[in-house]
Amino acid sequence: MIDLSKIPANHKSGFVNIIGKPNVGKSTIMNELVGEKLAIITSKAQTTRHRILGFVNGDDFQIVYSDTPGIIEPAYKMQESMMQFVEIAFQDADLMLVMVDVTDEDDLSLFAEKVRKLDVPIILLLNKIDLLSEEEILQQIERWKSRFEAAEIIPVSALKKINLDKVFDCIVKHLPLGPPYYDKEELTDKPERFFVSEIIREKILLNYRQEVPYSVEVEVEAFQDEPNIVRIRALIYVNRKSQKSIIIGKGGKSIKRVGTQARLDMEKFLGKKVYLELFVKIKENWRDDDRFLKNRGY
Repeated sequence: MIDLSKIPANHKSGFVNIIGKPNVGKSTIMNELVGEKLAIITSKAQTTRHRILGFVNGDDFQIVYSDTPGIIEPAYKMQESMMQFVEIAFQDADLMLVMVDVTDEDDLSLFAEKVRKLDVPIILLLNKIDLLSEEEILQQIERWKSRFEAAEIIPVSALKKINLDKVFDCIVKHLPLGPPYYDKEELTDKPERFFVSEIIREKILLNYRQEVPYSVEVEVEAFQDEPNIVRIRALIYVNRKSQKSIIIGKGGKSIKRVGTQARLDMEKFLGKKVYLELFVKIKENWRDDDRFLKNRGY
């Protein structure tokens, strides 16, 4: 419960929502701005499937960062649900961080017009400037100024942590006055079980190729937090029998590798020993199964 009597009159707070195409660096910058690894990061597109909130607090401000899935044309119901998270981000933003990859020539045609119609401050982040010369960076700034005249443009490198202090200062400048939305001791709105499932999914994205990682959903079936150890049982759902064989690998070698990598990350995240059990189940066409998706937060 937030004690509003202790909140200063000049306190600022707001939802700072991060949007962009897949693989432009939204999750990387979210993690850097929050100071914690909340969103999984891989080189594969569509890594983020849910909307993840991360909180940064000061005595007189609270920033509620929101990482969203990359904006795409959905091909099945799971992706439709993912795009609903993006739609909500357009609706509740107090400030919008629009992120683009300076090595990509696309004009953001999928959502550019919606951004222009926003009546909240827009900060346009030109990511991956570490790959450009100074002259090329200036050219990019001019290019994007002509497309989003109302936006404040900041060239950044999420990976190299370039200009992130400028991003933070600009955000605080534009935050509206208001009390905090969440307890200032909290870091995120998601439970530990969610991050455990995301850690497993990250390892699958990193260890398997082609369609297999995109055909996988992870469910934490049991999470038993004991004084000295956390016992976790997780189910890995796949679309087809052949995918189950790939996930398990010859003699169980592949799934054992995923389990070891995931367990080590979980121990860092949870701060104690983890006993992890992984099981693979076939659930055909789960990405188009309304009930299955709803039960898993889509």
